[in-house]
Amino acid sequence: MAKNDSIVSFEDVSFEYGYTKSILDEVNFSIRRGSKTTLMGQNGAGKSTIFQLIIDALEPESGAIHKEHALTIALSKQVIPRDQLDLTVRDFFQTCFEKKIYDIDPRIDEVLEIVHLRGHEKIHDRVVRSFSGGQQARLLLASALIQNPDLLLLDEPTNNLDKAGIAHLTDFLVHYPKTVMVISHDAEFLNAFSDGVLYLDVHTRKVEQYAGNYHDVVEQISARIEKENMKNAQLAKDIQANKDKANFFAQKGGGMRMVAKRMRLKAEAMEEEKVDVRREDKTIRPFTIPAQECLGSVVEISSFKVVGKNHKPVVKKAALVLKRRTHLLLRGPNGIGKTTLLESIARNKAEGAVIAPDVKVGYYRQDFSTLDFSATVHQSLMRASIHRREEEFVRSVAAGFLITGDMMQTLVGSLSEGQKGLVAFACLVLERPGLLILDEPTNHINFRHLPVIAKALDQYEGAMILVSHVPDFVKQIRIDEVLDLEK
Repeated sequence: MAKNDSIVSFEDVSFEYGYTKSILDEVNFSIRRGSKTTLMGQNGAGKSTIFQLIIDALEPESGAIHKEHALTIALSKQVIPRDQLDLTVRDFFQTCFEKKIYDIDPRIDEVLEIVHLRGHEKIHDRVVRSFSGGQQARLLLASALIQNPDLLLLDEPTNNLDKAGIAHLTDFLVHYPKTVMVISHDAEFLNAFSDGVLYLDVHTRKVEQYAGNYHDVVEQISARIEKENMKNAQLAKDIQANKDKANFFAQKGGGMRMVAKRMRLKAEAMEEEKVDVRREDKTIRPFTIPAQECLGSVVEISSFKVVGKNHKPVVKKAALVLKRRTHLLLRGPNGIGKTTLLESIARNKAEGAVIAPDVKVGYYRQDFSTLDFSATVHQSLMRASIHRREEEFVRSVAAGFLITGDMMQTLVGSLSEGQKGLVAFACLVLERPGLLILDEPTNHINFRHLPVIAKALDQYEGAMILVSHVPDFVKQIRIDEVLDLEK
């Protein structure tokens, strides 16, 4: 094959899965050797499904997927499977290969260096669960790189990564000599290396192929949406005019009824011409997270633990009192203990942090483990709604987060990661917490929704503790206190 020939191509591929039924409808696209491609689409559209089809974990209902002979493919998933969390690092990397690799440690060291995770200690015997979310994200990436694939598939690789981690990954991808395909909602990250975009439209279930960097393609898509909206607006105006004329002539009677009939037929023909504007243009509705009526101090932090050298805990002193309307930003690099501190505060088990009695805690975890994966979305939302359990009210809140129809009866564990995030935010609205704890709330969320979420957090009237590695998101939120665990 020549350098620019395709190494993977979808030919009229259709796929049906779960509650969404049809996900792909006779899709056609190709991936060229050496390309750096972004896969875009709304949360739940089926982006991860395309990856699963490429690696043969799923099979299409119809059509064909052609791959270059002997093509090697590696997928870096969004999250480490739960059944692998208790493996050692060495055993975790062994799962990447069908046959046992007897001298795997030097290869592990090499890829840990690439993902900026190799420190002074030997971590081969450490259990995966003991790593922070950001460090686990690096392990996921390294598990794909250790396979040295012809095609590297990355599913949300920047989630939980700090600024240094994202910069390191970006530099690696810019210089990576083979083919890369990435799912991500981080616009700046994507624009740094993308040379093309595959756009999965959730409404038509087709994949559109664009050339150019990420920002160029987003502008093209926005221009198309605007053109579609303008065409529909003009058609709607013309349709109404024809309906008005039809009603006028129908009232005249006699021969005018035939004129009225022609007017109605013309209006119906215009209805057929209306373009189905892509649903990706939809964002979640502006929302408010109501705060519990709390008086006085909500949380007092007198000390906290951080992870020091050689993974040893170090106790540091603090003097923080979070009252109603106080927003605290928790800062620090991956692995220092931010998530551990948040979890201990949320459970009211932190040695140096005390939550006032009767304070309701709303906790957004980066792994969504506060959600019951075996419950339906409807059950989860009804349980969260402690003040108003009326069906109509709960469904109205859900609709604001694009949770409608069959999705309400879907098991939480079957949702995409982005959809789980929207369910988690809907639960916070229904819970009315006095203390809001948010651990990387931008992970997996479509970038169109982020300004709406930022505004809701900015206006939150309770006490809030936030962890986020996305500076543009944090800038939009009122921050009253900063606790830097490194300093």
